Amino acid sequence: MRRKPNSFIDAQELSKLFSENAAPRRLEDGPYGGLPIYRGDAVAGEVLDAPIDSHNPGWGAARLLDASVAQAAHSLAQGRLWLPAEPKAWELPVAPLGEFGHRGLDSQLLISVAHKGPFTKAPPSPTATYPALWNHNAKKETRIVCTPDSQLHVRQGMEEQAAKLWSTASRTHISRGFRFNSQPLAIAFTEQRSAGGRGWPNVRFGDPLYDFAFAVWGNSTLGMLSYWWHSNLQVAGRGDMTIRSVDSLPTLDLRTLSDAQLHTAMDIFNDMKDEELKPAYLADVDPNRALFDQRVVCDLLGFDEATYAAVRRLAAKWCAEPSVHGGKARPRGARPIT
Repeated sequence: MRRKPNSFIDAQELSKLFSENAAPRRLEDGPYGGLPIYRGDAVAGEVLDAPIDSHNPGWGAARLLDASVAQAAHSLAQGRLWLPAEPKAWELPVAPLGEFGHRGLDSQLLISVAHKGPFTKAPPSPTATYPALWNHNAKKETRIVCTPDSQLHVRQGMEEQAAKLWSTASRTHISRGFRFNSQPLAIAFTEQRSAGGRGWPNVRFGDPLYDFAFAVWGNSTLGMLSYWWHSNLQVAGRGDMTIRSVDSLPTLDLRTLSDAQLHTAMDIFNDMKDEELKPAYLADVDPNRALFDQRVVCDLLGFDEATYAAVRRLAAKWCAEPSVHGGKARPRGARPIT
């Protein structure tokens, strides 16, 4: 619905409008939006048949303004790049992250006495033996490469357990509570192996080149769209993900990339790692995010400029979603970058 009902009678009338109309368009039908329902000359809302996906705990087809965004996200999760206003879908290798990556541990297993955690947490140090990226700090996390904000100390008598858990440390970290309207990063990268905390669990890969490709993909518009679709959207402007749901996150299947593509991803990472990124809800007006998208869509995935332009159109639609901006005002005069 485009607005909340003004009264109980108003709600009844709206309910009647939605229930009496023809069969709705389906989530699987491609990015054409839902069936618009009119109240006089004004659109009261859209109807979309969106079955509950038992593999997606967040059920992304909620809090929608433009159903075509959900349809594009659903197609992407199914391994098809189907963009609004594009006549057909393109195959894109996508798989659950857990099929080729390993998520880290819940932070409580590292430091909680109740869970017999072998570490204590302390402020960061440039010479830390066990650095950790623990909490979110939007002002400091505007670039892909982030500096650990904490360090861990081993509890006396728990050295063996500490060594076992430290083996899960990595350079790549995924956001567990991504505030789209204030934070720029879905994936953070640390130059050295670091433990993952409450806000930034670890993700480990068998191939070190996957670290770069995952960071590049995850912070592009397509990667953030996948995160949004998979996350829980109960809080406006925020997508939450449990440590277990990280395993089922639809992700570019890095196993299908050639050596040349993996090295291209590393080149993109190195070229972009020092560039400042705006919060995710401004992805459509952020020149560095636009460049990120161009490098990922064209250089890494091999699509043409027309496909890149369609991704930027999708970025504008995604940024207009209430579940992304959470009601936060946009900078005056900001215009989408195509």
